[in-house]
Amino acid sequence: MPSSRAAARWTLAIVSVGLFMVVLDNLVVNVALPSIQRDLHASVQALEWTVNAYVLSYAVFLLTGAALGDRFGRKRMFMAGLTLFTLSSAAAALAPTTGILIAARALQGLGAAIVTPLTLTLLAESFPPQRRGVALGIWSGISGVAVALGPLVGGAVVEAASWHWIFWINVPIGLALVPLARSRLAESHGPSRRLDLRGLALGSSGLFGIVYGLVRSQSLGWTSSEVLVALGAGALLVVAFIAHELRAREPMLPMKFFTRRSFAVTNGVSLSMYFGMFGSIFFLSQYLQNVLHNSPLQAGVKLLVWTGATMVVSPLAGFFSERYGSRPFMVAGLGLQALALGWLATLASVHETYASMIVPFVLAGAGMSMVFAPAANAVLSAVSANQAGQASGATNTIRELGGVLGIAVLATVFTSHGSYASPTAFVSGLVPAMWVGVAVLGAGAVLAALLPFSTRADAAAQLDTVPAAAPAS
Repeated sequence: MPSSRAAARWTLAIVSVGLFMVVLDNLVVNVALPSIQRDLHASVQALEWTVNAYVLSYAVFLLTGAALGDRFGRKRMFMAGLTLFTLSSAAAALAPTTGILIAARALQGLGAAIVTPLTLTLLAESFPPQRRGVALGIWSGISGVAVALGPLVGGAVVEAASWHWIFWINVPIGLALVPLARSRLAESHGPSRRLDLRGLALGSSGLFGIVYGLVRSQSLGWTSSEVLVALGAGALLVVAFIAHELRAREPMLPMKFFTRRSFAVTNGVSLSMYFGMFGSIFFLSQYLQNVLHNSPLQAGVKLLVWTGATMVVSPLAGFFSERYGSRPFMVAGLGLQALALGWLATLASVHETYASMIVPFVLAGAGMSMVFAPAANAVLSAVSANQAGQASGATNTIRELGGVLGIAVLATVFTSHGSYASPTAFVSGLVPAMWVGVAVLGAGAVLAALLPFSTRADAAAQLDTVPAAAPAS
């Protein structure tokens, strides 16, 4: 673990920029789809896979990225993930056909899946527990800002230049970040130096089936044989993965993590938040454009009110959760998000003004901010330092599944009550979809109340004794 404050600050800066870049790219392409369609003569299915290829490989390989970091070195794999992401971004920018663009997006997702869990692990290695809260708050605030800036950056770049530049902007950042990571990050490994190949195969293929089924359900419907087979096969493979991990001598994801109430509850809360909030953001960004007649750039600017609160509240929530525990912040955060979405659902109409949305947008952003860092704190408190990579991979995977599931379920509710045929039809589908999001967020707030009330020091004292992390190579 780096001992100096300067080394810790360098680590925070490097992993925050890396996280910002990969999270931003998850959303930046959406507003560029019309331009891509015109330029490459893409079909609707090709446009769908331009988005889904990234989401699919990203969600599926998060556990794999964490396992590779534990085995081969977290710094080494972080750099490898950044390099892959940068090269695939250049390939996407140069893509002459939709097929090549989709393949490049899948490789981008793989690179992002390697980088994302390792940002949290490297951060946990660099900061002592008493200083980790603020660092996690900044880290989570960066993630929240990237979510909001995705549509804004995409809209601004497309209007100012062309869709190619939403990928080109990653290249100079990646080229600068890789050598910085090489010179400034410290190497570390996880508790196991062996790679659980059977676990990797079962876990990755099971997650692929589930995420593929959820993604395809948005266009084919839940009763499609393709969707049902994918979900069923994925569920069976996940069960086989769990059975294998329970027997494995050196599992990639120790199932004993889930016997710790703090870890299990926090992951349930994260899943419910990503389900309710990010499923709703998916439709609210379209509501601003399709019903209130904003341009992509205008919609992106107006959504910044949502995450402006993230930049202020996240570091404070991270700091105070160290002192007062994660539970009160997570309960209040989910509650504020449910209140904000319910408020927006009540106001939604074809004549709504943006001014009436500002207060619930701020409440929603503050609520998100009160969950991100305390949830990361709670997860890290439930495991020892050398298990942070495994815990981070599991948590990020569950969060991504929550987001994909939220969009899929809310899309089903939307299409059963409304459509894109007119602004009125859109509102008819939007309102019940948002109320489903409110219900899931409310359930998450109730679940968060089950979190043990303890600080990081209390939780650390209760952990089992584990071997020290492997020395850097």
